[in-house]
Amino acid sequence: MSYNNIIKMLRVQKFYTQEYVADFLCICQKTYSDYELGNIRIPIESLIRLAKFYDVDMNYITGVSTVHNKFPTE
Repeated sequence: MSYNNIIKMLRVQKFYTQEYVADFLCICQKTYSDYELGNIRIPIESLIRLAKFYDVDMNYITGVSTVHNKFPTE
């Protein structure tokens, strides 16, 4: 699964709107929508913030692993 599908799945599971997550990232909703649609690449800084936000590790959120580990605290 690609990272754009993963961030959408995580958002839907939490019942968050695109606008809510976009506000968290300090971007407009249209930009976040483009992230989910795969129209633009997500900057690494935003991927890290999303991983922390959803408490998942980077391997999971980027699609490298299907194992849902928590974001490392150290």
